[in-house]
Amino acid sequence: MEELNLFIKSIFIDNMIFAYFLGMCSFLAVSKNVKTALGLGAAVTFMLTVTMPINYALDRYVLQEGALTWLSPSLADVDLSFLGLIMFIAVIASGTQLVEMAVEKFSPSLYASLGIFLPLIAVNCAILGGALFMQQRGFTSAWTATVYGAGSGIGWLLAIVGIAAIREKLAYSNIPAPLRGVGITFIITGLMGIAFMSFLGIKL
Repeated sequence: MEELNLFIKSIFIDNMIFAYFLGMCSFLAVSKNVKTALGLGAAVTFMLTVTMPINYALDRYVLQEGALTWLSPSLADVDLSFLGLIMFIAVIASGTQLVEMAVEKFSPSLYASLGIFLPLIAVNCAILGGALFMQQRGFTSAWTATVYGAGSGIGWLLAIVGIAAIREKLAYSNIPAPLRGVGITFIITGLMGIAFMSFLGIKL
């Protein structure tokens, strides 16, 4: 039950886009059509789901103070937590390379439409933010970290697909010239953020 609550909360209440504004560059740049947004959102969700348990194990059994006691009791005083950021990025970058190769092989059209933003998943703030939140909140198991990663990814996916669907409709709307493009996108993002704030009333 606790994992289900965490899953729902990470999608709607602690949404990476609307609650923490993480991954905004890709969110704004790749949300011009639904198909591309769906592809990038699925890639981000996959990356969050896969890298969270790996980063959890890395933090729990290597980086924390005294984590290396499973190797030798003499390493009880070793604290490698200062390497956390570098190690998390290394895991994410490695996973991104695998995703990039898979997308290029199985969906060349999606690979071409995503362009530079596919390899930039490696530095997507939402994915790194998920790992840092996992570390900060002290999750008790790899499963909990995986659930949180999956929920955060789905929340990011919903956000980018939602804004992409709206932007496709806006192409047929009579928008004042100064607001066309990124201007109206910022306004809609703010309104969607306000809408997602209504989920704060959910009692979990």
